[in-house]
Amino acid sequence: MSMLTPPGMGGQYRITGDKYPRMRPPRRRRRLIVGAVASAAALGLIGWGTLQLIDVFTGGDKASASVGTKAAACRAPVSPSPSARTVALPAPGRITVNVLNATTRGGLAKDTADELKKRGFKVGTVGNATKEYDKKVKGIGVVLGPAAAKDTALPVLATQLTGAEQRTEAGRKGGDVDLILGDGFKNLNSAQAADKALTALRHPAPAATAGKNDRTHC
Repeated sequence: MSMLTPPGMGGQYRITGDKYPRMRPPRRRRRLIVGAVASAAALGLIGWGTLQLIDVFTGGDKASASVGTKAAACRAPVSPSPSARTVALPAPGRITVNVLNATTRGGLAKDTADELKKRGFKVGTVGNATKEYDKKVKGIGVVLGPAAAKDTALPVLATQLTGAEQRTEAGRKGGDVDLILGDGFKNLNSAQAADKALTALRHPAPAATAGKNDRTHC
């Protein structure tokens, strides 16, 4: 038996050379490795949990505030609405209207002129339309006047007849305007509807709009 043979082996193992064999069972080494890995994982979980607790107690309010601020920023800011303005328009009593019939129906111009007079308009010429328009107006009618009446007398008269076409004549003298009745004409607007349209014309409602530089990208 060699002197390197451990006692009690009974000669079953014979060892040669100058190194002792490993006597530790392999399972013990695996247990050490598994234990080390488990310890590292546990430490990692503890660290992560600590960070979460810190975030809950210190950062939660900041996160909520950040979300609320972003949501508020995403709402398109609307520019303040300016106060309602009043448009200077002539009163019906300062407008002289020539009522002209371009249809084949008799008495249409006179009846319409009488109604306009009741509503406060001054009535000028009442009769048939000129050759340029006679039997050539297929729509409801035409409101015609000088260029200076484009934003004054013409829109005021047009409140009496919804759908009438507004036109101006270059070089036309005077301030009178014409109401030329076409084939589609039946009646003037009701007095209540005409008054409401005139009020809206005098006091246009301002529209609230978002400014170009107020847009927020979310």
